Amino acid sequence: MLHDPLKPHPFSRFVAILGRGKTKQRPLTFDEAREAMQMILDGAVLPEQIGAFLMLLRLKEEAPEEIAGFAQATRDRLPRPDTLPRVDLDWSSYAGKRIQLPWFVLSVMVLVGQGTRVVVHGTEGHTPGRLYTRQVFELLGLPVASDLAQAAAQVEAAGITYVPLEAMSPVLRHLIELRLVFGLRSPVHSFTRMINPFDAPVMMQGIFHRGFMDIHAGAARLLNQPRAAVFRGEGGEIERRPNKPTQVWSTQGDAEPLVETWPALLDDAHQPADAAMDPARLRAVWSGADSEPYAIASVVGTLAVTLRSMGRAGSVTEAEAQARALWEARDRTLLEPR
Repeated sequence: MLHDPLKPHPFSRFVAILGRGKTKQRPLTFDEAREAMQMILDGAVLPEQIGAFLMLLRLKEEAPEEIAGFAQATRDRLPRPDTLPRVDLDWSSYAGKRIQLPWFVLSVMVLVGQGTRVVVHGTEGHTPGRLYTRQVFELLGLPVASDLAQAAAQVEAAGITYVPLEAMSPVLRHLIELRLVFGLRSPVHSFTRMINPFDAPVMMQGIFHRGFMDIHAGAARLLNQPRAAVFRGEGGEIERRPNKPTQVWSTQGDAEPLVETWPALLDDAHQPADAAMDPARLRAVWSGADSEPYAIASVVGTLAVTLRSMGRAGSVTEAEAQARALWEARDRTLLEPR
């Protein structure tokens, strides 16, 4: 779309809202954020404007209305198939792991073995030196989709799929890669977690910075998400750190969030980094050949939070008992080499 250089650019008003200074600056409303992101996704914004827009948002920190509006705009533009598959659980994975292996993948596979349909979506490569979920899916022989139509078919057939961000939005994949250009994360790292491409009734989110708990919970409420949970996970992924207490914010629709603190599952608060980061250990822990306590506690602890978030357990204690039982009863053939 060509722009007359003698007239204000239509997107300039959104930059101006964010950049007027401390006394006149304000957050975007839900509708403003939705319209602004629609313009970006439609290619109607200049690169200079995108850079200014994202960094102004980063400087002031995102508001729930902005995150929800950006997520809704993305949903509006998703290239979804005409018939959506039944999906029970939406699982975002955008951070990557560098200290511990992604044990949460095993938590997800326990649920898949019980008949839960899970869509995992994320991206990789934006931060060097991390192990990303797509790599793990490929290593374990789990399905990775090239587009949302294929993702729908995979979740129908196998109960699980991994959807790369570029399969949902090449524009957002480009924007998330600007982290190395800006030297900072941008709001794209936050709202992509809330895309939920197939409208799953339960949406899990892991974050790295504690201060974003209320922002993500507030955005879920504005989107009227039936069930959502957010907590500060290991490395910013949806993974409970078993050696530390974990605060979980859960929402149902637009109701006030329920905030629960889950106790540590291990006595030792210090867990050294995994120097090898060998993803083959995931299969070994699944088969029972590797019984390292931190790994198992991480898997079971993450599974417990998910069961509670899905409404399948009435308390923290009940969720943890269910998680342990499901882990012991897991279908060990699911991750056998093929």
